[in-house]
Amino acid sequence: SAATDTKSKTNEQFIFCTCGSRVNVLEISTGKIVHSVEHDDQEDITSFVLSPDDELLVTASRALLLKQWDWKRATCTRSWRAIHTVPVASMTFDPTSTLLATGGCDGTIKLWDVVKQYCTHNLKGSSGVVHLVQFHPDISRLQLFSSSLDCNVRVWDLQTSKCVHVLQNHYSAVTSLSFSQNGDTMVSSGRDKICTVWDVHSFKATRTVPVYEVNVQNKYFDLLECQIFPMQSVLRVWEASSARCVHTRTLSSTLTPASGEEQEKDEDNPRSLTFLFHLPVSSRLVTVTAEHNIVFYQLPSLSTLQQFSGYSDEVLDVKFLGKSDSHLVVATNSCQLKVFELLTNSCQILYGHTDTVLTLDVFRNASMFASCAKDRSVRVWHMDSDSGHVTCVAHGSSHTNAVGSICCSRLKASFIVTGSQDCTVKVWDLPAELPVEGEEVHQLTARITEKAHDKDVNSVAVSPNDKLLASGSQDRTAKLWSLRPEGPLELLGVFRGHRRGIWMVCFSPVDQVLASSSADGTAKLWGLQDFSCLKTFEGHDASVLKVIFVSRGTQLLTSGSDGLVKLWTIKTNECVKTLDAHQDKVWGLHASRKDDLMVTGSADSKITVWKDVTEVELAEEQAKQEDQILKQQELSNLLHEKKYLKALGLAIALDQPQTVLTVIKAIRQGENTCELLEKTVLKLRTDQKESLLRYCAMWNTNARNCLDAQGVLQVLLKHLPPEELLQFQGARTHLEGLIPYTERHMQRIGNLLQASMFLNYMWQKMRVVGEDSR
Repeated sequence: SAATDTKSKTNEQFIFCTCGSRVNVLEISTGKIVHSVEHDDQEDITSFVLSPDDELLVTASRALLLKQWDWKRATCTRSWRAIHTVPVASMTFDPTSTLLATGGCDGTIKLWDVVKQYCTHNLKGSSGVVHLVQFHPDISRLQLFSSSLDCNVRVWDLQTSKCVHVLQNHYSAVTSLSFSQNGDTMVSSGRDKICTVWDVHSFKATRTVPVYEVNVQNKYFDLLECQIFPMQSVLRVWEASSARCVHTRTLSSTLTPASGEEQEKDEDNPRSLTFLFHLPVSSRLVTVTAEHNIVFYQLPSLSTLQQFSGYSDEVLDVKFLGKSDSHLVVATNSCQLKVFELLTNSCQILYGHTDTVLTLDVFRNASMFASCAKDRSVRVWHMDSDSGHVTCVAHGSSHTNAVGSICCSRLKASFIVTGSQDCTVKVWDLPAELPVEGEEVHQLTARITEKAHDKDVNSVAVSPNDKLLASGSQDRTAKLWSLRPEGPLELLGVFRGHRRGIWMVCFSPVDQVLASSSADGTAKLWGLQDFSCLKTFEGHDASVLKVIFVSRGTQLLTSGSDGLVKLWTIKTNECVKTLDAHQDKVWGLHASRKDDLMVTGSADSKITVWKDVTEVELAEEQAKQEDQILKQQELSNLLHEKKYLKALGLAIALDQPQTVLTVIKAIRQGENTCELLEKTVLKLRTDQKESLLRYCAMWNTNARNCLDAQGVLQVLLKHLPPEELLQFQGARTHLEGLIPYTERHMQRIGNLLQASMFLNYMWQKMRVVGEDSR
């Protein structure tokens, strides 16, 4: 979701973020969305505000509707039409949480009493969009500050509803206002690269601080802190009294260095900071970047504490990372990599590539991984096992086109293999000792370069013993190469059979076979000895993008352009499970080291973690069967002991109509059947009688069971009043179903009665005739 605007609850447990027509409530400690409120009309939210007492959330949408929410229950408590003629651009509460100010794109400001629910003021005079409104922290002064496109700050007296001061010192739009704790000093900042310190009593500028950046936001606490974007994406803390910068932190130094690539020369730099607020209790700063990431900094050092990724775009690849699969590394449709901690959803953003990252692979030690990108380069990254911090340790670039596939050595971190759109495969050796954080990134050089295919190389794979290399290409072939510690690659054989380009190849962890997936909608298994096709798996309606072995090489997982993930049993060629959780191409597919988890990433921006529940389901099924056997045994014992009431109750609890019928038949077989049946049925609870009526409707459809059904029905109709019967769930439906079958049974019995009367008559006549003849 896109965190376009963000606010924090004062106890600093939650962050409120807008996302289209929703406001999501994010729990900081877990990174999970615990509440979400959404406008019914699906119109985008243009502004929202949380009251200082944390009780009220007010949102404004493009439909000119204001809504007041009980955000803890995610319910709307009140909605009203904004009197603005165009959408609301800014909102704020006064310190008492009773007055709400809204600044509109029509140049007016409205004040609302949220307790008595009426508009108290309509302030006119601003030019253009009022993008900033703020009350003075001392409510007794009854002053409201606003800013619009005329670059001035207006001060409004709420007693007279007039503008009493116009503060002129900026030459561009004012983007932020902040007050000191005593309310005597105000700081304004804007796109004119300056911060101005104002005396609120005289409304005169006491100091102008040039920050030499394109845009500024500020928060006033003990120091004057300024957030700047986009030229260097710098966060700076200034001392207000001396206009001295006391702390500086650039985004690139907080995260992974970009190794000198100057990629942000324009104002659309994704690292730009767009929003800032201060968490005084924990002494933290929160910033929102242009690419919708939320970053927490610790004061005063400005060290990065926590990050949340707001928007993933297309997920191109995803892999488990860490010795216990504690993290996910994700390549999205951007030049940044994202490393998520699964427990807290906290995210590290890794900078280094200068174009879209296409593929990832993880080394066996699970603390190192490699990435390749459209910028024709490869990078090796290392994650510290204690802190979880990730740094780039090696970099190489000698391909002449985008690098679309990468694979790491399997035994130890000794080399990586890459395949590119330049039709070549390269092998890169890694040094025995990689640089640690702070040291210069190691420059990789390709030991082997081989023109492997006639078209793009889409996939490369290294065998479990590091001796073989497989490559799959858009030219519809896969090739097997001998991978020696020294010397060039040696072609061992070619796998032919796919009708379209091959997207992925993968070695089995246990057998001498290779799996491949193709744009022809199939996955195939190939023998490494004779290069023949052993099996073909068909079931996807579109390209099969990924294939991996799971369950110790006995099953395959495939993902396709149809958004489906399929699980196949190799021995039977059978698709045993189809997972449908994505709406677009599933580019990312990876299994955990223990084979108990799987992660998928799709072009629909979703990352889904799946758990293998085979053993759990088997255990549940076994426990269920054991429970059924015990209850069946108990039922047999009760019937043998003629404890019919308990037997009937148990059979109903099992929800087995046939078992209940067996009990009813047992009751009707003894002496005084009507009395015993009546006595037993009437002692049942109301819910049990409801079930019995439902079963009667089922039994009555069969002529062999109709007498038992009619016997139970007679007891219910005789002793229960119609009002009580009609209260039973589905009673009308059951009774309506009983009528036609009952009429049919009556007609059948009538016919039998007539036939028996005729038979009796014939018998009598035959006997009389016989007597006369004698």
